[in-house]
Amino acid sequence: MRTEDLIASLSADLKPLARHAVAGRLALGVGMGGALALVLLLFWLGLRPDIAPAAASSMFWMKLAFTFSVALAALVVVERLARPGAGIGRFWWCVAAPVLIVAMMGAAQLSMAPAGARGAMWLGQSAAQCPVRIVALATPVYVGLVWAFRRLAPTRLRLAGFGAGIMAGAVGATVYALYCTEDAAAFLATWYTLGILASGAIGALFGPRQLRW
Repeated sequence: MRTEDLIASLSADLKPLARHAVAGRLALGVGMGGALALVLLLFWLGLRPDIAPAAASSMFWMKLAFTFSVALAALVVVERLARPGAGIGRFWWCVAAPVLIVAMMGAAQLSMAPAGARGAMWLGQSAAQCPVRIVALATPVYVGLVWAFRRLAPTRLRLAGFGAGIMAGAVGATVYALYCTEDAAAFLATWYTLGILASGAIGALFGPRQLRW
């Protein structure tokens, strides 16, 4: 049998993939992981005690908008990394943009705050715990993304692992925001971002092994 005939016979029964099938599978994996992360939060840390009055403040929603926008932008990157040959260069800027905006907000807040209050605004009361907790809550989301990738075709495995880790970290940070009482932009730009990046680094480390198909 000629090579052309073999290729034709192998591809004869293939059906075209639905346009949004990749994004849908990734969203399903993230949704399942996010639900588990929320359950973990409720049993581990609980919701912040002042969640009702906090929900009336703009900083609370700014924090959620920050983490959610990073997660949404990372979904675009991860969706493209799940398909061989798709370009992603400019899409990383969409992931970085919310971080840059919050960093500028934090710098403005610090510049206007009294010198003695800047350290407290930046470190808050939970700087050491924040990144660790975000990574912990990101873990079930990352597992959900690994499940999704098993049926997809990533070729840049380390980069795909990094992207999946960033997305998982952003979703984990969104869930953690329901507990965390730190609302200063300088805190978010530093410690939330560090937790998201740490999750990305873990994904880059294990991605080549876990995302192989």
